[in-house]
Amino acid sequence: MRRRIPSSSALLAFEAAARHGSFARAAQELALTEGAISRQIARLEEFLGMALFERVGNRVRLAPSGVRYAAQVREILERLERESQYLMGQPAGSASLTIAAIPTFATRWLIPRLKRFQQACPHITVHIAERLEPFVLAGSGFDAALHFEHPAWAGMRSHHLLQELLIPVCSPTLLAEYPEGSTLNDLPRLHRMQNPDAWQRYAQETEISLSNPAVGARFDLHTMLIEAAICGLGVALVPRLYVETELAQGRLLAPWPQSQSVAKNFCLVLPEPLGLSEAPLQAFVQWILAEAKAGSGQ
Repeated sequence: MRRRIPSSSALLAFEAAARHGSFARAAQELALTEGAISRQIARLEEFLGMALFERVGNRVRLAPSGVRYAAQVREILERLERESQYLMGQPAGSASLTIAAIPTFATRWLIPRLKRFQQACPHITVHIAERLEPFVLAGSGFDAALHFEHPAWAGMRSHHLLQELLIPVCSPTLLAEYPEGSTLNDLPRLHRMQNPDAWQRYAQETEISLSNPAVGARFDLHTMLIEAAICGLGVALVPRLYVETELAQGRLLAPWPQSQSVAKNFCLVLPEPLGLSEAPLQAFVQWILAEAKAGSGQ
C-alpha cells in the first residue's frame, strides 16, 4: 500500500519556517523565494487538512497543532540526515547493527567482549542504545534487543543467553578492617533499591544468619553497587556475570556461597523471522550465543 506522507520539499519548508518563525528567513536558508515557501506550506496544510500557521497581517506564527508537528518533523529530519551521512561515509561492503540493551548488561558483559566480534567480523559496526523496559521490536529501528525474559516479548523470537545468579562480593580492604573470623553478619551490607529483600532471600536460601538483613546503604544501579563494593563500603549482592573480571583480578573477593536461585534470565530478542539478506544480524546472533555458552561454562 502506498504510504500517505507529505513531500520532503513541503516538510523542509515547514520545518525551516517553524524554526525561524518567518517565511522570508526560511526562504533565505533554503535558497527559495518567499512565495515558494508559502506554496509548499499551503500544500502541506491541504494534505493534512488543518492550518499549521496562524496568519496575523503580514506575520505568521505556529498554530498549537503546528508546534507539536514541527517538533516531530524536526526530529525525523535530523535523524534522517544523521543516518544518511553515516551511510554516505560507510566503506563499500560494510554493514551495521543497532542493538537495544539493558545498560548494566551492555557495560559489564557485552562491551568487554565486543572486540572479539569486531575481530571476527570487521565489516560490521555494532551500535548500542539503552532500553530499560521491554518494547515492540518491529518498527523500533533496532535489529535486536538484549534484555530480561518477559511476557512482553511474546510473538518475537527469543534466545536464552544467561542466568542471573547473585553472589556476595567485597573488597579485600574491607575484610582486612575486621578481626579474623568475622562473619557476613558482622560486615556492612549494600543493597540495590529495586531488590530490597535480596539479602533476606539469600540468608534463607544459604541458611546464613543475618540480623537486620535490610540494614545498609542502598544504590539504584548494579554498577553503583559494584563500585561501592570495590571502594570498601560494604558487601554487595550482585550478579556474578557482572564481576568476573574483578574477581579474577582480586579487586573483589567472594568468600561466601553463591545463590542457587535464578534472579532473572537474560535473552536475545529478534524480529521474526530472519531473512537471508540479514547476514550481519545472523553473524551477531551466532557470535553472542557462543559467547553466552562460554560464559555459562565458566
